[in-house]
Amino acid sequence: MIHATLHQLKVFEATARHGSFTRAAEELYLTQPTVSIQVKQLTKAVGLPLFEQIGKRLYLTQAGQKLLDTCQEIFDGLDQFEMAVSDLKGLKQGQLRLAVITTAKYFVPRLLGPFCQRFPGIDISLKVTNHQQLQERMATNDDDLYIISTPPEQPDLKIYPFLENPLVVLGPQDHPLVGKARSPISVLDGEQFIMREPGSGTRHAVQKLFAEHDVNVKVRLELGSNEAIKQAIAGGLGISVLSLHTIISEGTRGEFAILDVDHFPIDRHWYVAHLAGKQLSVVSQAFLNYLLEESHTLVEHLLPGINRAPAAIDPKGAELLTKV
Repeated sequence: MIHATLHQLKVFEATARHGSFTRAAEELYLTQPTVSIQVKQLTKAVGLPLFEQIGKRLYLTQAGQKLLDTCQEIFDGLDQFEMAVSDLKGLKQGQLRLAVITTAKYFVPRLLGPFCQRFPGIDISLKVTNHQQLQERMATNDDDLYIISTPPEQPDLKIYPFLENPLVVLGPQDHPLVGKARSPISVLDGEQFIMREPGSGTRHAVQKLFAEHDVNVKVRLELGSNEAIKQAIAGGLGISVLSLHTIISEGTRGEFAILDVDHFPIDRHWYVAHLAGKQLSVVSQAFLNYLLEESHTLVEHLLPGINRAPAAIDPKGAELLTKV
């Protein structure tokens, strides 16, 4: 193995991840024959087959799996070394791999802007996905940090609340409740309602509150997209409950109004999480500290007025939720 090169290891890792020479070649901007040759040379250095081909897909042999585990350790070690050297030079350089749930896309880019201006040498990889795929990414350690709205059942996680995530009742501007102060929650009984899809954290919170107060709405639509729900509200199809962060861009000056209903906003939080056993890079730790210390101040001025301003989370007193 002393004759194996770092380039060969990267080619092997990409091939193992995709199970295909062709897809690895596309990712690395190489030709398919070049990838095959590099893997063949690495196989010769190991002295055992690294892949077996069944149909069109490649599968790792036992030796191949051992080598893949070693590759990941090597790459992680090199990342740590690169960032540690950058830190010694007084610079924050390297890459931050961040995965967030779909609703977080409304405010996370606005947080990344000032962070990248402060540390221009950092490259950001941002993955926006749903709860299920996010948990799959956690299981395979694909990212450095995760931003979620509901702490998952994923074991071995360190979870930090860092920002309020109030859920508000949104209706069209011509809704009868617009302008009325503190209407009782019972006024929602029988309302045409647009509900998030089953499994949504927002839907669970809304159904729990409605059940506690014996409120029965008429679910007219179930939609899995916040944008689709906003369009449905604007089209007069009903009202809904969404995170206040979903209207950062348009606020309440356009087609939407926040209805002042008792027991709303529903208090929820945004959380930032990482695997408990993961050694955070200099960059990841810097962004984690940034979220805990500054995110509320940066996002607060972007939000339209609501019935009561949510209280800031004191980063020094923020509770760390560790799941083991």
